[in-house]
Amino acid sequence: MKRWVKALAATVSGLVLVGLGTLWVMPPDLLRVGTGYAAKIVCSNVFVAGRDADDVLRVDVQAPGHPLLGYVSVDVDIEEGLVTASMPFGWARSPAVHREGLGCANVPDGDLAAAKAYSAPAAGVPTADPTLPWPDGERVDTTDPRVADVLSDETLLGPGYRAVIVVKDGRIIGEAYGAGFNAETPLLGWSMTKTVNAALVGILQGQGRIDLSSRNMFATWTDEVRARITLTDLLAMESGLDFNEEYGDLADVTRMLYLEPDMAAYVEGLPSRAEPGSQFNYSSGESVLISRYWMSRFETPQAALDFPRQALFNPLGMTSAILEADAAGTFVGSSYLYATARDWARFGLLIAQRGVWKGVQLLPASYVDGMYTASGASDGAYSRAQTWRQGAGDLGNEQAGLDPATVWMRGHDGQSIAVMASQGLVVVRLGLTPSALGYEPQPLAKALSAALQ
Repeated sequence: MKRWVKALAATVSGLVLVGLGTLWVMPPDLLRVGTGYAAKIVCSNVFVAGRDADDVLRVDVQAPGHPLLGYVSVDVDIEEGLVTASMPFGWARSPAVHREGLGCANVPDGDLAAAKAYSAPAAGVPTADPTLPWPDGERVDTTDPRVADVLSDETLLGPGYRAVIVVKDGRIIGEAYGAGFNAETPLLGWSMTKTVNAALVGILQGQGRIDLSSRNMFATWTDEVRARITLTDLLAMESGLDFNEEYGDLADVTRMLYLEPDMAAYVEGLPSRAEPGSQFNYSSGESVLISRYWMSRFETPQAALDFPRQALFNPLGMTSAILEADAAGTFVGSSYLYATARDWARFGLLIAQRGVWKGVQLLPASYVDGMYTASGASDGAYSRAQTWRQGAGDLGNEQAGLDPATVWMRGHDGQSIAVMASQGLVVVRLGLTPSALGYEPQPLAKALSAALQ
């Protein structure tokens, strides 16, 4: 009996050790998502936004996040442009690497050399005299006192706000910044990036280089349903692809962003769950596919990587803007654009001016019309070109006391740009405000709109 007990104990101990070894070598995906997220956020904020790594880990990653994130630590190698995040004892290690002009990318397969092979024109190259008034330069004159009264109300600005910009008739007439942030701090727009990505498609359409109605977009879409998907379907979030955007512990969106070196390939491989054009399904995966598709219209990958700065950022004077690419060199057009609040406001002004910039029709007017037009399957909530027709929450524009034609760009953790073209008004609000806090930007937009009537 003693020998039998000893043998059983040894077997159990061996199985436990094997199990622990397996977990060490192949940690659960949930942990890898957590460390991947931490590595990416710290990397971008250190190398793009110039912030302190410890502060970013504590405030941006751990304070509002999943309890598991409290156990994450990061190692920052400034010389190599590398951030590695892990759980205690180096478990579930995840690297993120910085590339010139492309920001940071998660490298879940560990192939740092492949990820670092990509680059793009650097940000920060001045294109106008900084002493000129905004948007031609960076000079901002005295704040309108009506706007100052609104911006003094912390309740309207919301918890965790980092920047608010108010543009009226093409000029900044008020701005406010949270502690530790200023006009020179690049800030992440999260899903507001989708609208910028859509604008790049619009420029290509205006140049005759892309057809929104083309089918058979990807060679792997050989089945009858996916072969019928068009770029128009993707722009309206009506492709029918089976993509889960729920930001729970593990979903398609978190797997795509933090576990897949080639995000577009992951989404491209998903099956359909509905006929194209029949259902609205908000999907960051579709926005990444939009990036992959428009980038494929160029003769070389480098020409595609150069395009956003040449065609959009430089003409608008968005010198701070960094559109980040994944480890496979595809722009993460769903989520990852860093820019100062003033540069985000420049983009909002472009949309308010129906695609016109300095007298030039940068985006086709008919294409911008799609940003103002509700998509067929969204019950009026979303547009035909990657904008929202209402702010965060359940209230439509009219219910919130706003012009019914107000167009919104919205992003995770409280990012928003409200475009009220009929008033020549653009309101940018950036911050770190998890949805659980219940903040909505409509009261701020309403208060500014009323004050400037």
